[in-house]
Amino acid sequence: MVHPSSSPVGAHVPVSGGLARRGLTYADAVGAEAVQVFVTNPRGWARPAGDPEQDALLRARTGLPVFVHACYLINLGSPEEEVAARSVASLEHTLRRGAQIGARGVVVHTGSAVRGGREAGLERMRTRLLPILESLDDDAPAVLMEPMAGQGQVLCATVDDVAEYLDAVDRHPKAGVCLDTAHMYGAGHDISTRAGMRAMLDRFGEVVGAERLRLVHANDSAAPCGSRRDRHAGIGAGHIGADPFAELFVHPVSAGVPVVVETPGPEGPHARDVATLKRLRAQVCGVPTE
Repeated sequence: MVHPSSSPVGAHVPVSGGLARRGLTYADAVGAEAVQVFVTNPRGWARPAGDPEQDALLRARTGLPVFVHACYLINLGSPEEEVAARSVASLEHTLRRGAQIGARGVVVHTGSAVRGGREAGLERMRTRLLPILESLDDDAPAVLMEPMAGQGQVLCATVDDVAEYLDAVDRHPKAGVCLDTAHMYGAGHDISTRAGMRAMLDRFGEVVGAERLRLVHANDSAAPCGSRRDRHAGIGAGHIGADPFAELFVHPVSAGVPVVVETPGPEGPHARDVATLKRLRAQVCGVPTE
């Protein structure tokens, strides 16, 4: 049983074989208290319809926070109109599917200008994302922007970039944030100590606002700080180390926010990472691991 004031700890779960049939079985096996799923092929543009029976079973698991990760190909800042059109259609479809399964939010990468500079890319992103945000009703999943590690002409990597990205969409109430610790580290935030993690979260609270943080991807990093490379590692098996993740459970910006791992699987390693985060949570919050 999870203390109501604590951050639920979970994992991205596989759904091949059924969102509920496969996803919930895997979640139970790794001890997940929250889940993230794909509802489309993450590396393709196809927009499959859902299975109403599986959707209902997933919705019926009350008390389990559910999030959806959108297709990796989505780039709302692209200068290519075909990519942009497909990106908009894919995100709109994923938001509809998210609503059908009762998801709290849909995570989407913040994208890249590709060429021509960040300012132009942000303007293109605004013209495509703002109408989507405006179309969402109060009960719809939020759009959770996930900053990247800083590679190429990405539109958003550091915490200060997040603030500018939100400004570009007028800080719309349906715009939230998903922070990935490996991405933050790659972008240059040295979160390899509790003090470093605290400083990053302090800055987020100052320039973005705690209310915008809706999900954390807890991933260690196989690449060094400032590398601008996105290389996930198991908790404690990378350059960040395990101890700094404890700060997520007590910092006023992140305390209570669901935490999911996207670390290298399969089931065994995921279960160990979930258990490690629960152990850290117990140490700082006094929350039992079971």
